Amino acid sequence: MDLSKNRVALRIWGDFACFTRPEMKVERVSYDVITPSAARGVLEAIYWKPQIVWVIDRLHVLKPIRFTNIRRNELGSVGPSDRTLKPYLSGTKTEPLMQIIEDDRQQRAATLLQDVEYLIEAHYEVRNGNGAPQKHFEMFKRRASKGQCFQQPYLGCREFVANFAWYEGDGPAVDESLKGKRDMGFMLHDIDFEHEMTPKFFRATMIDGVIEVPRIQSEEVRS
Repeated sequence: MDLSKNRVALRIWGDFACFTRPEMKVERVSYDVITPSAARGVLEAIYWKPQIVWVIDRLHVLKPIRFTNIRRNELGSVGPSDRTLKPYLSGTKTEPLMQIIEDDRQQRAATLLQDVEYLIEAHYEVRNGNGAPQKHFEMFKRRASKGQCFQQPYLGCREFVANFAWYEGDGPAVDESLKGKRDMGFMLHDIDFEHEMTPKFFRATMIDGVIEVPRIQSEEVRS
């Protein structure tokens, strides 16, 4: 595995994961595997700098795909927005600002992934040629090796904590249940923040546990 200059490899694992399909409006249903956007979020939680952008190259699935069903308590509405808070920050409003959980609680079913493990292969690109690329590689490697992060990485939902470790060496062994070719359908690639936060999708194909991720600018990726 070529880990030089700007290429990194990170192993992540956890008890549960939920990479929610956007077409499911009420109940949470996970994709079969981690999405590129979720993988990018893990890398940024460990090492983020405005000078670089992370690009996911491929995703390795290291454990059999297993689903489980649970029911969770969630709030039916979102918390106060910045627009709601401004009058309080300026002193215009002084009455208590609260959200009563018992009045807004909803129980929803969720289809989650259980006992997951992945290997993320990625690289970073320096924006506008700003800075020395090699220093970011060394800093990410040091942080990942020591278990350091800016915020705790998670597997789709914040309550599903992601454990992580720096990875070097040959490609990982493939579980027997993952061998062969499998069409994973259309999967969320990432959000195009530069064009009105447009979601981008691609047709994911897993071959022997590996998904090759196309560039977000390629013709394979659609809105």
